[in-house]
Amino acid sequence: MNQGSGACLWTSVPQHCPAPCDRYKHASCAHRGHVYILGGRETCLLRDFWKYNVVCDKWAKLPCDSEEAPEELEEHTMVAYQGFLYVFGGMQDSSYTNSKMPLWVFDTVKECWINWKTRSETLQGETPANRKGHSAVIFGSSMYVYGGYIDIRGSTKEFWKFDFGPSRLVGHSAVFFKDSMLIFGGGETQSSPQSSLWRFNLTTKTWKKLAMLPGSPALCRIHHCSIGIGQSFQPTSPNGIYLRKIPNSHNIYNKLRPFKNKCQPSRPTLQEPCIELQTFHMDKNKYLPDLSIAVKDTKLKGTCLTQEAISEKLNSGDLAEETEDAMFLHMPDLLLVLGGKPLQGHHAISVWHMTMA
Repeated sequence: MNQGSGACLWTSVPQHCPAPCDRYKHASCAHRGHVYILGGRETCLLRDFWKYNVVCDKWAKLPCDSEEAPEELEEHTMVAYQGFLYVFGGMQDSSYTNSKMPLWVFDTVKECWINWKTRSETLQGETPANRKGHSAVIFGSSMYVYGGYIDIRGSTKEFWKFDFGPSRLVGHSAVFFKDSMLIFGGGETQSSPQSSLWRFNLTTKTWKKLAMLPGSPALCRIHHCSIGIGQSFQPTSPNGIYLRKIPNSHNIYNKLRPFKNKCQPSRPTLQEPCIELQTFHMDKNKYLPDLSIAVKDTKLKGTCLTQEAISEKLNSGDLAEETEDAMFLHMPDLLLVLGGKPLQGHHAISVWHMTMA
């Protein structure tokens, strides 16, 4: 563009082999100094993938023949986000297109396609159907897809939003939950708190944004603390919190004994343990367990646990501890959010909780 007159001048950039053939109905995007081109049509549909280095003026062909890669596409879209390329739509009309989500992901660092169908949790629930001639843009941490035409139904005005992995965050919190990590709040900057809750599955290595129930307030927080309460927030087996397995050196050691019992046999000659725990029964009106203990033999030799010791235990403060432990067993899974900005003035610290399903 001539800055003096405001007129524009197009200049052809000669290409040198190797280079992709001329085409139309293809998709392209720019990422980290490179331009990517995928598929389209020449005299027939094409299934090739190219990367163009703008500075060096050189083309390089990328892999596009694996099972994870898309087939021949036309009138599709391709966008870039944090090191990955997202290709949507463009499949040939068939019954197969109705059963597959038309989304593919390419890792620009490893230069390979990701098996999105098996690794992503976004396939659960309603997903957009295959389409052509649509548009797609990136805004924030989401891809927005609009319009296009869907097989014989013709053009559409559907508008879809696809959430990626959380955006860049600071001041957020994380807790362990079941087989996942939960990330809440934070923001891209110090002054932009968010209310989003993300779940990263540590097994499948996938992200999923958790939806809030209608009417739930938007709890925007940054530099807060999150605490998980309940068995699903514990990194070990729920039973492992209260019971332990005695080393396997004798029959008695194969039994489970309570942590609260600090008495050990004086010699490994016993054939049976001296106590057994009954199942906790919760009163519907009170969160108090039945802590009764059935004594098989209170006078066994070689053990320091006797009838008097049991009575003393029940009359001591250990009963309160046992009650708290039992209450914890029956608590729902709660995510607590403590404090954080924005502050509530000089009021008491803010505490919010969410029940996890």
